[in-house]
Amino acid sequence: MKKLWLTAIVASLMVTGAQAKQWKEVRVAIEGAYPPFSSVDEKGQLHGFDVDITNALCEQMKVKCTIVKQDWDGMIPGLLARKFDAIISTMDITEERKKRIDFSGKYQHVPAHFAAKKGATIELTQAFMKDKKIAVQRATSMDTYVSDNFPDTEIKRYGSYDEAYLDLKSGRVDYVLADTASVMDGLVNKSNGEYSLVGPGLSDKKWFGEGAGVALRKGDGDLKAMFNKAILDIRANGKYKQINDKYFDFDVYGE
Repeated sequence: MKKLWLTAIVASLMVTGAQAKQWKEVRVAIEGAYPPFSSVDEKGQLHGFDVDITNALCEQMKVKCTIVKQDWDGMIPGLLARKFDAIISTMDITEERKKRIDFSGKYQHVPAHFAAKKGATIELTQAFMKDKKIAVQRATSMDTYVSDNFPDTEIKRYGSYDEAYLDLKSGRVDYVLADTASVMDGLVNKSNGEYSLVGPGLSDKKWFGEGAGVALRKGDGDLKAMFNKAILDIRANGKYKQINDKYFDFDVYGE
């Protein structure tokens, strides 16, 4: 798979090289509500893994980077409306999304996980989940997974995971499904042992894709080639590891 991705990158560079647009500024959308990947501090400033990766990629590409805070629901519509040029906000590369937009190769790949009150159990069967309430962020891979696999379950959809965590704590839902790194940072590690991961990690490509990539408009192959090369470059020169180790104790890039 890695060799195929590298081959695709080389091909994209060859195809776009002669006619590449001279990008001097790139507007990048980031949500700011999915720690540790992105969040907003008390001064209203965006920070997190996605923010640092964005800055590193733009520096590597030698372009001015303008970050735009964008709610999740407006990400793809805003990209298509040209409000920004790229999305770097832990957006999974899925076949469904690729019908509308394009992606770079992955820049991270973390499995999803259910979380619940400590001591809770889970079985990933329709019979077990039938009477349960599951919280997900709206229009995410987690939303699609739960909808497809547990049609009789009550699914609560939220604009952000902060809202989902509040409902879990209040008992209005039984489980939250999010990617492992985010639910650990946003809930489990802050709960003094009251909440934990339950069940196996989920990474089936049918629902969770090939990892998170830079989302782009179809037709911006020149920009895609630039991002693909920059991702490889910061992996090779140590910048990616420097950012990774600031937030995680494992390689979030995956295999």
